[in-house]
Amino acid sequence: MAPRKKSQKKSQKKVWVFTPPKPVKPQVPDSLKRLVQEQADDLIENILKPKHVKPAEPGKLFNHPVDIYSKWYRSYFYFCAKHDYAYPDPINPSFETRFARMEYVEADLFTISYMRHTGKWYELYEKLPLSECLRLIAEGHHFFIS
Repeated sequence: MAPRKKSQKKSQKKVWVFTPPKPVKPQVPDSLKRLVQEQADDLIENILKPKHVKPAEPGKLFNHPVDIYSKWYRSYFYFCAKHDYAYPDPINPSFETRFARMEYVEADLFTISYMRHTGKWYELYEKLPLSECLRLIAEGHHFFIS
């Protein structure tokens, strides 16, 4: 039997498959967005920044956090850290990392996640109230900032 040429490959049958639509994520009310932003800013200014944002140690070549802030994106609320490169003449002087994420689920309930070393979000808890989410972030057991 002669070997097949590339043009003589067996063709696979194509089949139509039903894909259900993704569930619609709930809209976050503007009043809740403002409340979350205010409480997160308070947490950042009073707990996270004093604990994690320090001046760079001279002679050490490690990236260090210079700012911590938060922002909304759709139904997700992110806690972010801005890091400066310790090396001389970097291409970009700084970079952003997101270390915590709160996803709005329903009335004042959130799913809280942290960024794993693999670059994927890992959900810790589901349907927690805002105060509990902020407490967990303040304790910082799973949230790596510096």
